[in-house]
Amino acid sequence: MKLQMRITGGLAFALAALLGTAAQAEDITVKLGVLNDMSSLYSDIGGQGSVVAAKMAIADFNPAAHGMKVELVNADHLNKPDVGTNIARQWFDVDHVDAIIDVPTSSVALAVNEVVREKNKVFLISGAASSDLTGPKCSPNSVHWTYDTWMLANSTGKSIVKTGGTTWFFLTSDYAFGHALERDTKAVVLANGGQVLGGVLHPLNTQDFSSFLLQAQASKAKIIGLANAGGDTINAIKQGAEFGITAGGQNFAGLLVFINDVEALGLKTAQGLVLTETWYWDMTDANRAFTKRWQVASNRPGKFPSMLPAGVYSSVIHYLKAVDALKGDSDGRAVVAKMKELPTDDPLFGKGSIRIDGRKLHDAYLFEVKKPEESKYPGDDYKLRATIPAAEAFRPLKEGGCPLVGG
Repeated sequence: MKLQMRITGGLAFALAALLGTAAQAEDITVKLGVLNDMSSLYSDIGGQGSVVAAKMAIADFNPAAHGMKVELVNADHLNKPDVGTNIARQWFDVDHVDAIIDVPTSSVALAVNEVVREKNKVFLISGAASSDLTGPKCSPNSVHWTYDTWMLANSTGKSIVKTGGTTWFFLTSDYAFGHALERDTKAVVLANGGQVLGGVLHPLNTQDFSSFLLQAQASKAKIIGLANAGGDTINAIKQGAEFGITAGGQNFAGLLVFINDVEALGLKTAQGLVLTETWYWDMTDANRAFTKRWQVASNRPGKFPSMLPAGVYSSVIHYLKAVDALKGDSDGRAVVAKMKELPTDDPLFGKGSIRIDGRKLHDAYLFEVKKPEESKYPGDDYKLRATIPAAEAFRPLKEGGCPLVGG
């Protein structure tokens, strides 16, 4: 009887310990917030498509199998830094959000970056492009995932200069992203023997580019560098075609072009554009499988995800791996440190790493938009001109000016 009681007692103790461990593990509740443009010029490249990608990443990670619960919220920052920071503070202080994801519009991202650092949370940046986010404004709480202005300038810009595009005029969106992209591209043009003949700033979400295009036309520059994105890039190229820009011998350089822009322009208008992306839906079987799932989940048949949702998916997967390894998410700096320590590996970007400055490293790809007759099926928009290895694609660590980098 005593032996039976000892066995029963032992089993009861083991069961209690097991249940206690399970209960403790289930206490890891992670709350993520996708913050981006849901209603304006960048909504097509990210928007709800990034929310869907985050949901897919959570499902594929399978939180329950790791004793975790993951919740997701989203909001529209309206491309306004004050709106973005107010949402971030509400999420952190009231709604207990642990990490903010995506955030295109560099002015918003730079402002949110400071709130994240102050609150010791995590910032997974997919949409914002300014290379300052891993330069002077780098943070121990942030990871810059998908692309940046230095990479775009040194891939697209350098390629165009080396193939004869030696004189430039810039059409630049008048906020942090446009300024950073023009700055980084100018440096590349000049370093490779080109000339910058001038430039003009335009407001974000411009509908009428006529006065700006006339100035670009009058400059007689071979290349009109578009330091803008989304709807602004689409409008500039469409209206440029009406002005006979390319017919007159000048060419546009789309310094940040997404497949959504190419689809909106159509191959007849976009053909020949040289651009850089870090992810393209039709490059691998894994990318095509992701795209099919994304199209169903987002109810967007015939639409194609840009590299922004792909970056959201990849960054969320890696963040959850880091939280699982730490068995907690309360210390944002610790989570980001763990993300840097763990090698990255997911179906969309493959194997990679995160540097001390928060820069995620992976290959980049220089593409040319196909002619209509070269495209074999919907979304067959690009031909690969060059693969830029991860070690070369992004700014060297020592050149960024990130305070986290010693020496």
